[in-house]
Amino acid sequence: MMHVVPGTVEVVAAGVAGAVDSGSGTGQVPHQGMPPLDESGAPLSFFEFWPMWAFYPPVFIYVLWLMLRYRGILLPTAANPALPGGGFVGESKAEILRLAMRHASQWVAPFIAIDRPVAGDDRAATLDAELAQALVSLQQAGMGLPVVAKQDLGCRGAGVQLVRSVDKLRSYLAAFPRGERLLLQTYVPYEGEAGIFYCREPGQDKGRIISITLKYFPHVVGYGHRTLRQLILDDPRAGRLPHLYLGRHKARLEDIPRAGEAIRLAFAGSHSRGAIFRNGNALVTPQMEARFDAIAHQIGEFHFGRFDIRFADFARVQQGEDFTIVEANGAGAESTHIWDRGTTLWRAWADLMRQYRLLFQIGRANRDRGFKPLTWSEFRRWHRREKALTPLYPATD
Repeated sequence: MMHVVPGTVEVVAAGVAGAVDSGSGTGQVPHQGMPPLDESGAPLSFFEFWPMWAFYPPVFIYVLWLMLRYRGILLPTAANPALPGGGFVGESKAEILRLAMRHASQWVAPFIAIDRPVAGDDRAATLDAELAQALVSLQQAGMGLPVVAKQDLGCRGAGVQLVRSVDKLRSYLAAFPRGERLLLQTYVPYEGEAGIFYCREPGQDKGRIISITLKYFPHVVGYGHRTLRQLILDDPRAGRLPHLYLGRHKARLEDIPRAGEAIRLAFAGSHSRGAIFRNGNALVTPQMEARFDAIAHQIGEFHFGRFDIRFADFARVQQGEDFTIVEANGAGAESTHIWDRGTTLWRAWADLMRQYRLLFQIGRANRDRGFKPLTWSEFRRWHRREKALTPLYPATD
């Protein structure tokens, strides 16, 4: 840990499996390296963007039954002893990435962690000084712009931005809550992204992949005479979700893209922020399972969670090669393949219930091994902090 003025910067860097471009990352073919995206049929499922209070009650009721069945309200917080709280609540992205970097560095995108100073800690501290230190730390880590800026604590893609310039980095720092930690991570400029959900029960030698989510970034293509606003509103899917895209592109809405020019509408691989999710469960291979099982074993006491990866070619991922982990999530992760527009409501509920049953089984097994879940007061404190911070983060790209 390096103590600097005005904040604290931690550098975690290593080689990345696969090429990482330090350039602009422009000129990419939409969905390059991904399995073909089937856009026939309905663009959305009828429940895909229901509010949480409408979608989750059956799952919550089932979880209450699991709490009684396994005699533990907070057993999920014991699922991953390697992580504070099992990664179920209050999960630090830096904490889990640091663990992965320590034991499987060739698969993880390098990053630095920056602790913004609290107001009044040092009256001489300025935003310019923070920016200068961040740039020095990036250089020391062998990193440069562009980077992905993200919050350390939070979920659902909150506060994720692609930072290509010094001015953008300055703006991001200025908008980020004081006294909190942010990450700057090497930008992996591939269109291919997926969420790989891994599970291994304590006492078992081998784990398995229980879910694959293929993440497609939505694009519209210019005609040379229609504005970006018109292209978004006329798109079969984006036109039904204008609240996700119009505000994000407000500075360009009246621009007229060239004929054939592809405009990417979302950067973060988050469904709630506008990415398109497809079920890739049928694409699991033994080589993939062996690779992610090895990574999880190297982390140690990691039994349940999701690895978000980027790659140039999914066929190579199926061989267990050439991907980069950009984020890892513990017990609080979700099997996001359920947000495929072809998933039925009953199947989505059933898959989440299966996930939580596994989670409670693993938590109970670890409790029996001597690992303690969080106390209720610890859980409540972490949960409140996470909820309070989420609306304070900068807008997501």
